[in-house]
Formats: sequence, structure tokens, C-alpha cells
Amino acid sequence: MSSPGLPANAPAPAPVSPTAVPVALSTASVYPEGVAAGFEIAAELGYDGVELMIWTDPVSQDPRAVERLAHRYGVPVLAVHAPCLAVTQRVWGADPVHRLRRTVEVAARLGARSVVVHPPFRWQRRYAAVFADEVDRASEFHGVTLPVENMFPLQRGAIRTVPYALGDDPTEVGFGAYTLDLSHTAAAGVDALDLTRRMGDRLTHLHLTDGSGLPRDEHLVPGRGLQPCAEVCQTLADGSFAAAGGTVVLEVSTRRCRTRLERTGLLAESLLFARLHLAPTMRSARRTPEPAGAHR
Repeated sequence: MSSPGLPANAPAPAPVSPTAVPVALSTASVYPEGVAAGFEIAAELGYDGVELMIWTDPVSQDPRAVERLAHRYGVPVLAVHAPCLAVTQRVWGADPVHRLRRTVEVAARLGARSVVVHPPFRWQRRYAAVFADEVDRASEFHGVTLPVENMFPLQRGAIRTVPYALGDDPTEVGFGAYTLDLSHTAAAGVDALDLTRRMGDRLTHLHLTDGSGLPRDEHLVPGRGLQPCAEVCQTLADGSFAAAGGTVVLEVSTRRCRTRLERTGLLAESLLFARLHLAPTMRSARRTPEPAGAHR
């Protein structure tokens, strides 16, 4: 049901964040519950919005259904994650270019500012050849930014391989915007703070999560692994990330939770961590220039 006075397809108004950086909940964080649960939990806990993960859940593929959820719970869609996972290769057909373009159209309709995208797999040779052009095309035609996400090698025994045609570190190719995922840095054995510096002002999206350093994608609650989650948050809070419209998304795994209460507890802990460490420091406040004539 739409809110009174709003058109049926209008994005929900964004809540005011206690920090300068908006904090969203990935709908993937409530799996095996569905998209509706993501909106409900985000509203209950006070997240600023959601990142819609498009995957096999039919609701995630239906922008009208997502609009209804956004208005019902008063939670806007701040970002959309394209169906890039191995399990979503048949969502919206087999053509990855079509999937990406359709995701951008959905994001624009929902009022989302960015679409998170993974680099192409090695077997997607035609897609890899046009990937950079498609990323640029989105902002040109729809005004939606496509921050390309850092990934990680796959390892089985002593064999370690990178399954991505353009590598697992998007800075080696160079794109206009990046997503930093801290579970992926852990799985790749990459220095997260160094990658943060290399991404620089092009880092516009953070998947705030954690990892123990094992060669697998764990998506732990931030602070429960070995990644410098607090330091990365503080770096972004003290820099130009907020001014550039950056978004922090909690993308954590709760699939082993046996109850909604247990799942909500983990996501509340995650939000608290983000709010605490995204608060600008006094050092940052001292760097803020005073208005001209302040001492007159």
C-alpha cells in the first residue's frame, strides 16, 4: 500500500542518519528469510535503508513489490546488488549484459544511487570485453553509479585460482567507482587499509563485514574477525566518503541463526558497530575550516 500523497512508484523518504554516512542493511543479510524480512528488520532496528540483493527470491526481481515494501516500512532502497553470483546466472536470462542493464533500470526506478557489480567470470569473455563500457554507460544514461567490488581467489587444497577475467582487484584495471568488501579482503589475504588507500576517492560503497583470514567468504559480524573494520570506518568518516554520497552496507551472514530474535540480535550488533565507528573524530572536526570572519 502506498503512503498517502505519494505516487505509487515514488521511492520512500530516507530517514535521517545519526552519522554523516548512511548505513544500509543488505537484504542478503537475512537469508534464508526473504526480501520482506530485510525491510522489516531494517525498519525495526533503525537502518537508513537497504541494499536490495537481486537473486532467486522472486520478490527481489519485482520492482513493484519492492516499492510496496519500501513504503510499507518507510525504508528506502539506497543501493541494488546486481545478480552476479554463480547461483543467479539465470536470473533475467543468460545474458549478463541484459542482467546488468535491467538492474540499472530497477535501481533508477527505485531511486537507488548505486548498483554494486562483480567483475565478469573468466568464461564470460564477451561480457568481459564490454564490461568497462557497460559500467560507464549506466551513469551516462541513468545517473546510477556502478561501484565494482573487490573479490577473492578460490582455493581447493594447494590449488588457488582467480575465477574473474579482469582479476579480483578492480584497482588493477581501474574503474570510476569501487565497492570495498571486507570479507573478500580477508579471504584474499589482502591488506584492507592498503586497498582502501588505493581505491581513494573512488571508493563510494563499503560492505561492512569481517573475516577470519580463512580462504573462504565468511561475512562475519564486524568486529568478530581479523579485518580492520573500525579503522576502515574511521578513515571513511574522516574523509570525503560522506560528501561524495558514499554508503555503508552491512552484509553479514545470519544463515545459521535458528530464530528471528537471534538474527535480529546480530544485525543490531552490526548496526551499533557501524554507528560507533562512523562517527567523525575530533581530529576530523579540527580540520573543518572555520567560516570567514569567525574571529572578528
